[in-house]
Order: sequence, then structure tokens, then C-alpha cells
Amino acid sequence: MILSELAVKRPVFATVISLLLITFGIVAFQFLPIRELPDVTAPEVNIRTTYDGASPEIIETKITDPIEDSLGGINGIQSIESTSSNGSSSVTVTFSPGTDIEVGANDVREAISRVSRRLPDEADAPIVFKDSGRGDAILRLYLSSETMSPVALKDYAERVLEDRLSLVKGVSSIDIYGSNDYVMRVDLDPAAMTVRGITALDVESALRRENIEMPGGKIDGAQRSIPVRIMRDYDTEQSFRKLVVRQSGTSTVYLEDVAHVSTGPKVDDSLSKADGRNVISLAVVPISNANPLEVVRDVKAEIAAFRPFLPEGVTLDDSYDASVFIDSAINEVETTLFMTIGLVVIVLYIFLGNMRATLIPALTVPVSLISAFIVIYGMGYSINMLTLLALVLAIGLVVDDAIVVLENIYRHLEMGKTPLVAAWHGSREVGFAVVATTVVLVMTFVPIVFLEGTIGQLFSEYALTLAGAVIFSSLLALTLSPMMSSKLLKLNVKPSRFNRWTEAWLTKMEAGYRKVLTGFVKRRWLGASVLAASLGATAILYPMIPQTFAPSEDRGVLFIMVSGPEGASFDTMAESMEEIEALLLPRVGQGVIDSMFLQTPGWGARGASSGVMILNLELWENRDITVAQLAGQLRKELSAIPNVRAFPIMFSSIGGRSQEPVQYVLSGGSWEQLNGWAEQLEELAEQNPGLTDISLDYNERQPQMEIRINKERAQLLGVSTQSIGSTLEIMLGGVNATTFIERGQEYDLFLKAEDDTVLSANDLSKLYVRSHTTNELIRLDNLVTVEEVGKSSQLRHYNRNRAITLSASLNEGYSLGEALDYLDEQVVENLPTEVSVNYKGESYDYRYNQSSIMGVFILAMVIVFLVLAAQFESFIHPLVVMLTVPLGLSGALGGLLISGVSLNIYSQLAMIMMIGLATKNGILIVEFINQLRDQGKEFSEAIIDASVMRLRPILMTALTTVVSALPLIFATGAGSESRIAIGIVVFFGVLVSSLLTILVIPSMYGLLARRTTSPDAVSHQLEAELKLSV
Repeated sequence: MILSELAVKRPVFATVISLLLITFGIVAFQFLPIRELPDVTAPEVNIRTTYDGASPEIIETKITDPIEDSLGGINGIQSIESTSSNGSSSVTVTFSPGTDIEVGANDVREAISRVSRRLPDEADAPIVFKDSGRGDAILRLYLSSETMSPVALKDYAERVLEDRLSLVKGVSSIDIYGSNDYVMRVDLDPAAMTVRGITALDVESALRRENIEMPGGKIDGAQRSIPVRIMRDYDTEQSFRKLVVRQSGTSTVYLEDVAHVSTGPKVDDSLSKADGRNVISLAVVPISNANPLEVVRDVKAEIAAFRPFLPEGVTLDDSYDASVFIDSAINEVETTLFMTIGLVVIVLYIFLGNMRATLIPALTVPVSLISAFIVIYGMGYSINMLTLLALVLAIGLVVDDAIVVLENIYRHLEMGKTPLVAAWHGSREVGFAVVATTVVLVMTFVPIVFLEGTIGQLFSEYALTLAGAVIFSSLLALTLSPMMSSKLLKLNVKPSRFNRWTEAWLTKMEAGYRKVLTGFVKRRWLGASVLAASLGATAILYPMIPQTFAPSEDRGVLFIMVSGPEGASFDTMAESMEEIEALLLPRVGQGVIDSMFLQTPGWGARGASSGVMILNLELWENRDITVAQLAGQLRKELSAIPNVRAFPIMFSSIGGRSQEPVQYVLSGGSWEQLNGWAEQLEELAEQNPGLTDISLDYNERQPQMEIRINKERAQLLGVSTQSIGSTLEIMLGGVNATTFIERGQEYDLFLKAEDDTVLSANDLSKLYVRSHTTNELIRLDNLVTVEEVGKSSQLRHYNRNRAITLSASLNEGYSLGEALDYLDEQVVENLPTEVSVNYKGESYDYRYNQSSIMGVFILAMVIVFLVLAAQFESFIHPLVVMLTVPLGLSGALGGLLISGVSLNIYSQLAMIMMIGLATKNGILIVEFINQLRDQGKEFSEAIIDASVMRLRPILMTALTTVVSALPLIFATGAGSESRIAIGIVVFFGVLVSSLLTILVIPSMYGLLARRTTSPDAVSHQLEAELKLSV
């Protein structure tokens, strides 16, 4: 190899190359951001449309369907989800990761502008907004006070804290939960209104008419021009009480005569508590590409700065802090990194028995890893869990090339050559093998880049970081290693006692290996039998291993999702949430649960009939129970809580989802048919002991009151439909009639009937409307009929089809793959063919990437085979080398089965990496067999001698790779689940493939490659024929 020759001849040149790599790597590291995972936020565009008074069915047909139809043909759409509910339509367009959100949003706006003219005139114009800049909440703050009411506390948070924290660099928004908005409440008294002949519309009209601020023109003088403004006088409870609703002669009706006026929460239907205290929760949501560690640090610094200025009696504390997990996980990986380097150096010393020799490959490890930062920076990546994990795995790979070069140089040194000559000959001899293994490894990682979607974006950083480290290690093996060998290695060095012992042991092992190998070469069917057994084991083991998308992760937090019966009131939900709180609160501070937060309504689309609890656990090293174990304990206890369904949810290690892993979507038919099919599937799912917490997102038992207007009677009495509808809206739902100013802030005035005015259909007799023909009051129950029915409050679509989603959690030992296969089987066997199936969330990622990973694995095999064919100038030699892959796969699958680890995205990527790891040893053996054959050795003798000659470097490289996986296998703490999955595959795969490769590959070479020639055979033939032709 020209490069190794140059390094030996010009040692300063080789040194400068390494120093430049170190310099550039350190500089690049200074500019790298730190994150948990690469930024893979899926760009979303949301379309919100309001159509007051419209039912979900009207919203679906008049609003949602036209909007969804208009989106057809837009490029890059991954999915379209919509929800049609009372008075509003929400459509979410999710684009494929990597899509330019600006282009996508513009395409959606154009489509909406075209369809807007087809929407009802009474509906508000659709609002389109993009949502690509937000991540998940990384910090939750709790504001509490012994002196301020919850509504005053929330008002303070919105007026002061929200604006101040939003200005922190990297913060996208501050989401505030807890009490309702601070408003001026005007609670109408129907009885007093009736006595005075006042209707709800009279009050609303008076408020809008009297409480206005408007320009009054201007006064132009000779010297100046003065603008005139008509001020509004209503800004306090007392002033609004004296607002005139109606004046007739000497009779005046004031607002206080027909309503109770006060300031307070808009509606008292929200509860937030932390560790038993009523609180206001502030969730800090970062920009998706922000450094979460920096955002949390800066937010906490800002809090510390203004904490002394908080009102008296007010406290502001942080509870859930995602940066704790990120920081701990990154520290764990960094610790693993240094442990792995240490273990590899120990292995090198055991085999080499010489500190000078050990120093040469040991030095290539840090230089290669530091050089990898150049790739990370150049590609615009970050320091995150995946790039650090790639560096950990790279340790066992980057040292391999240096070992191969050093071992061969050492062999020449033992022949009596000088260090300079040994370095020159030894590095030249293995140069081809080093380049070949490097190219094979890099080609193994390249197909990962072709993965689409979230997984493609995530693991491209992992693959290219690993590939970069391997490329730099090859460069250093052919420059730094030969140069250092020529300077550091010595002739006739007296071996130490330990060195003599290891040398004797290795010599005996080589002798024993030669005997066993001779038998395998003579009885070639033995190698074929081992290979067949490995293929059979792979086929048997694969379906036995549970499959899932990503392992659930102990992130130090556990969510408990709570849902009540359809139509459950806020008081009912609050009572149930406090019952769960009473169950868990005594455990806070007892060694497992550090703090607890509850909220109802919860986030999502269940309204008042939902709740959520967040359990923040003690640090990993301070507790002896995992999140999964805690979830298993609580699941049984929570199932005993009456009137609600409460179940724990863990985070996935990718995406951080806090929802059930099973998201199974049924589409097709009418709503009645679809609901029947969904309920049938729900019953079948409940028969599966592996599934728990099963629910549907469609429920026709939501109680609703349908009011039908007797239009003939209303027209006869001079009452319009609009008057009836507006009256009901004001009295039952409430409206923001006007605004007022307090402390320089504008707030809403909320107009509604007094609480408990209408509790049943009979109470409509308390409400009146005015006849526009006679000016008399007409009782509302004389104009309408009321029927209470059960209907779903929300109608959902998925990819423009009516859809009902079955959600479920998994019991311990049951995998997502098994769950989805079970549901697929039940649909095929029990439901009609017009039912179509889709997946959402983690289920979508699993199904979508299952086939993608398999395709990438096959592509990697094909690419590696073709690259080897080009290098060996043969199709037989690469076939022999590729036979190492099933050997490694059988070991990896066996390791997963023994350890109980699932086949997930991490272990599958490690399987792809196994292609390169397994073929490395085969390349070394086949390359040296070819060299000895070129030197004239007999076929079988060349096979045996080359294999024995390569035994030590094969064992050294295998052992360093296996040892480098040990810290991953025994990983603990934050984020250990993903590291364990990769470690298991690498450890068992490399261990089994290495032990079998040294026997199977020589045997299969003897069986398949007898009639092959070396890569230079045609070149030698050409040279000979050219000489003859001269």
C-alpha cells in the first residue's frame, strides 16, 4: 500500500496527519450542540374552523369533508387526521420528516383558499397554522400560593411569567394549566329577568352597546391637531353593576337588577394539584431544534433571577425536568465509552504482552473517535445518544485495523527483520485486507441512510458517525500504526513472565486449532453442516423472539391516564382524581416517587371526562425499582378505582410517546357499521390476556340534548330561529360579550345564566325570548321540543376516511408485534372485507419500519457482496466470506432469546452492523489464503497455514469487539434499554460468528474455491503474454 509505505518513509508526515485530525476534531467538538436525539420532529399543519351551533355530523359533512378533499395531491403528506366536534373542525396534516414546512404550509393554504367558498357562510374562515417548531415539554413548573386564589395565580402567570419565560432563547411556548381564565362574570337570574321583562339578548345587546371605546375624530387648531377618543367607563364590578340594560320613562333596569356581577374564573371546571397542593402548572416547550440542556439551564437561571420578586406567599418550583434524563443518559454513555476503551486496552495487553506494542493500537482509538467529530460537525449533526452510541460501538471496530497491521508487523519482526523493514513489509502485506474490511463496514452502514421517515433521520446520524470513525481508523492504521511500529518496536526484547505465559498459551491454542482445522478441511461436509445448522437456528429463533418498535424506557417519569364515562361531570372526575391521589400521595418521598402532579381535564380530546397524573421518580441510582415494575404494581391497584379507567403509560425510547403502544385504526362503512365492527373487535381484543387498558375513541353513549324548533309556531309568534339559538347559547353555554381593562390588561366579560339554572329539559320553562312582532316575552318551552339521545361527541377521520381507533397497552411479556398480528388475524377472520386497517403512533412506526429494515438488510448484503466481488475479482470468494453472516445472526438471535430482549429498531440495526462485523474475519482468512496460493503453496496447505496465521488477529479483534459490548450489556441507569439491545446483538453475534468462522470459512473455501484464482491472476497472465509478444 502506497499510504503505509509513505508513512514509514516519512514519519513526520504520518504524525502531522494524526495531529491535524486531532486538532480539527477538538475544534469541531466545541461547536457541536447537545441533544437527547436528532431533531426528527414531523412537520404538521393544522386547520381549525369554527361553525357555532353546528353538530358533529354537520361539521363533518359541511366543513371537514370539503377541507380534506381539497388536500389531495399535495406532495409529502404522510397522514391526515381530523376531528369533527360540536361547533368546530380540526384537521391535522402531517408531512414526512424532512419536508420543508414552509412549502407544505403554503400548499395547504392554497388548497384551503380554493375550498373556502364552498363552506357555509355562517362558518368562520379556516385558520391555517404550522406546527414544526415545538417539541415536548422539557420542564414543568408549579406555582402555588397560600394567599392568592387559583384564578388570580393563573392570571399572574399569564401576565408576568409567560412573557418573561417565553423570551428565553430556545423556548417555543409556555403552556399554562390549572384554573380557568380570569374574567368578569355576569351570571343572569332568569326569575329576575322575567319580572322585569328582560331577555338574555337584551343584556348582551346592552353590554355591547354601552361598553365601547371608539375614536371621536379630532380637533384641528392653528398650532396643533388633537385626536378625540370616547372612553369607556366600565372596568370594575361596581361600574358594570350600574350599566343600564333598559330605560323606559322613569323606569331603569340596571345590570345588577337581573344578574350577579363578579370577577373570577370563567368556569370552575379545572383542577391541578402537586403533592396535594392546588397549583398552576407551567410547561416549558422548546423549539424542536433547540439544545434542551441549555434551554432548561437558561429557564432556571431566569427563574432564580425573578424569584425574589414573586408576590408574598407565592412559590415557584420545578418538578418534571427532562434534562435530568438527557444529562444522565449522556453521562452514562460517556462512562460506557471510557470503560470500553479501558477494557480494550487490557485485552490488547493480554495478547501482546508488551506495553510498547499495546500503545500503538490503543492510541488509534482516541484519535479515531476525536476525528469522528469532524464528520458529526460537517454533516450538521449533534452530540446525542445515537452519535455517542456510535462512538462506543466504534471502539471495537477502530482498533481492529490497527491490530491487524500491528500483528503482521510483529510477525515480520519475529522473523529477524528490523523494525523499519518489518513495518514496511508487514503493513504492505495486510493493506488490501484493511481497505477491504473498511469498505465493507462502510458499505454496511450506507443502506441505513436510505431508510425513510423518522427512523431514517434518526439513524442516519448513527450510521454516518460510525462509518466516519471506521474510515479514520483505516487511515490511521495505514499511517500512524506503521510509523509508530517502526519507532517503538524493538528486536530481541526479553519477554516478561506474563508474556511468556500468554505466548505459550497462544502457541498451544494454535497447535490445537491446526489439528481441528485439518479435520474440517479434509471433511468439508463438517463446515457445510455447521453452516446449515446456523441457517436452521436462525429460521427457528426469529419467530420466537418478541418484536416491538422500540423498547420502553425508564425516563424517571410515569404517566397515569384517567378517563371517566362519557358525559361525566367535572365534579365526578375531580372526586375520582383525588381518590387516586389519596392512593398514591402516601408513597411520595418514600424512596420511589419523588413528586406527583394531577390535572383534570387532561390533555387530549376527552374534555371534562379525562385526567392525567405525572409521577416523577427518584434518580435511578436512588431507587431499586424500574418504571416498568412500578407500572405493573400500580396497574392492579388502579383497576380497583370505581367509575373511571386509570392505567399507567411508559415512554417509548424513540419519540417519547406517552400513549398506548397499540393504535389500531378501523375505517370503512357508515358510522353505525363502523362502530359495530369496532365494538366487535374490542370484544375480541378483551379475550387476549396480553392486551390491557383497551378502549375505543368513539362512543355513542355520550348524552346529548337535541332541541328541535317548532318553526311554524315560532314564525306565528314572531320569534326567529336565531333568537332562540342565541338565547340558548348565552344561557346554557355562555358567551364573551365584551371586555374590560384591569391593571393595563384586557380581559373578557363572560355572560351566562346562573349555575344550576337548567338541569333538565323541564327547566327550559325558565327561559324567555322576545317576539319581534308584539314585543312580548315568549316562554322557550312553548317553541321547542327536547329529546335526550346518546351520540358521539366527536367524529374522527384518518387519511380522509371515517375512522375509529382501538387503543391498548401491553401486559408484561407480550410484544407489540404479537398484538398487531393478533388484531390483524381477528379482522381477517371476523370482520367483513370492506373494513380497512391502518396504524397510528408507535404501531405505525413498527409496521412501517419492519419492512424497511428488512429491505435495508437485504440491500446491505447485496452491496457488501458486490464490493467484495470487485475487490477479490471473483464471485466465489465473496460468497465464501458472506457465509459468515448467518453464523453471526444465529448467535445474535440466540442472545436476544436468552436475555429476553425484544427484536426492536436498535437490535435490528445492530443486526445490519453484524454483516460488516462477521465478514471482517472471513476477509482476513480468504485474503491470506489467496496470498499463500500466489506464493505457490498447495491448496489445502495454503488454507490451513493462512487460517492458523490469522488466528491471533482474528481472536484479538473478536475479543476487543466482544469486550467493548460488555459495558452495553450491563448498562444501568437512564436510557440503558437501547444500549442493552445493541450490546446483546454485538456480543453474542461476534462471539458465535468468530468461533465458527475460523472453522467454517476455511472448510467452505476448500469446498467452493478450488478452481478460483487470485485477484491479480489476469494481471499476471497479461504481463506474461505481453512478454511473449515482444
